[in-house]
Amino acid sequence: MRDAGSEQGRCDVGIVIALSELLPIRNRARDEGKTVVFTNGCFDLLHLGHVHYLGRARQFGDILVVGLNDDASVTRVKGEGRPIIPEDERASIVAALECVDYVTIFGETTPARLIAALVPDVLVKGGDYRVEDIVGRETVEGAGGRVEVVEPVPGRSTSGLIRAICGQFGP
Repeated sequence: MRDAGSEQGRCDVGIVIALSELLPIRNRARDEGKTVVFTNGCFDLLHLGHVHYLGRARQFGDILVVGLNDDASVTRVKGEGRPIIPEDERASIVAALECVDYVTIFGETTPARLIAALVPDVLVKGGDYRVEDIVGRETVEGAGGRVEVVEPVPGRSTSGLIRAICGQFGP
């Protein structure tokens, strides 16, 4: 993994980092009394809904960590033909957002292992989830943290964007 600003033409905002490198950062943040927020997703074809969601997630704490599904797990979750954008590019794009501090890529279908290792103070998911169904909720709440749900931007989704593009330019 490398700093999002380490190659010419990249924005120097967030960092794409392995979980093993993220854990000492998390521990230091805890020691400094900072609030670590975690969210996750595929973030294929970044759109306004994603930007709104990540911006709101960042408001819940001092450091925003985004778990990004790797290509194989996106295919398992979203189906054949997805992702459209490869994981290294998706990670760099998400890390380039000012509200994102760190992006870490994971290969499981859910972020349960990642959340159990990181134990964030705040776990954030989109409004299409019920709090009791959010993966990692028990881990976070059991450690004294909380879960927040961010309402989605109506009419904004990757699937809707794909349908619009296909409708405009053909299948």
